[in-house]
Amino acid sequence: MSTFNSHRNRVHSAHSAHSVHSDSDMEIDLAKVICVTNRSLFQSQADFLQRLEKIAAKGPRAVVLREKDMEPADYEVLAKEVMAVCRRHDVPCILHQFSETAQKLQSDGLHLPLPLLRRLRAEGRALEVPELGTSCHSVQDVREAMKLGCTYVFAGHIYATSCKPGLTPRGLTFLREAVRASSVPVYAIGGLTPARLPEVLAAGAAGGCAMSSLMTGSLWFSGS
Repeated sequence: MSTFNSHRNRVHSAHSAHSVHSDSDMEIDLAKVICVTNRSLFQSQADFLQRLEKIAAKGPRAVVLREKDMEPADYEVLAKEVMAVCRRHDVPCILHQFSETAQKLQSDGLHLPLPLLRRLRAEGRALEVPELGTSCHSVQDVREAMKLGCTYVFAGHIYATSCKPGLTPRGLTFLREAVRASSVPVYAIGGLTPARLPEVLAAGAAGGCAMSSLMTGSLWFSGS
C-alpha cells in the first residue's frame, strides 16, 4: 500500500515521541487511525471542515470522505475542499462510493461498498486509483475483496457502536480471522477508542477506523 505506507513513514518521524496512551496528559498518535467522515454531525459545512482540519493536523493514516447521501456533483465540490485540507497536512484522502469522481480528481484512493465493487468489476469498469478498499463483514468477504483487487480492507464491526445500534459486534476473534485470511492490510472498524487501539493492533490489524468518536468530542484529542 504505497500511499498509506509512505504516509506512515512520514508521520512516524513527526510523531516518534508519542504513542497511544490512556493518560489524559499524553498526546494520542493517530498514525494508525483512519478518519471516516460524517458531515451530518455538524451544523454547517464550515464546522465540518474546521473539525477535519484539526483531525488532519494530527496526522491520521488517512481520511475517508464517506458522505453517501450526497449527489455526485455536490460530493465532487466537497471532495475538492477535503482533498485540499488533507494535502495541507500530507494526509491521504480516500474518496468513497463515487468512483468517477475519485478518478477525475485523482484522489489517493477509493473505498467502495462490496456489492458496488463487485458490480463495477463485473461490468469491466476500470478503477484506476492508487488504493482500493472495501468493507468486510466475514472472512469470505475478505477473500473476495482480494480477488477484486483491493489493496486494503476494513473489517467490522469489532466493538459495539452507536453507528450500528442493536447489532452484535463481531469482536476480536473475527478480526484475527480476517487478518489471517488477508494478504493486504486490515483496518478494524466499529467502536474504536484510544484504549482499544492497542487490542486491534495486537490482533494483527494495520490500524483502526474512527468516525463519530473522532469527528466529535475530545476522546482522541486528550493532548490538545
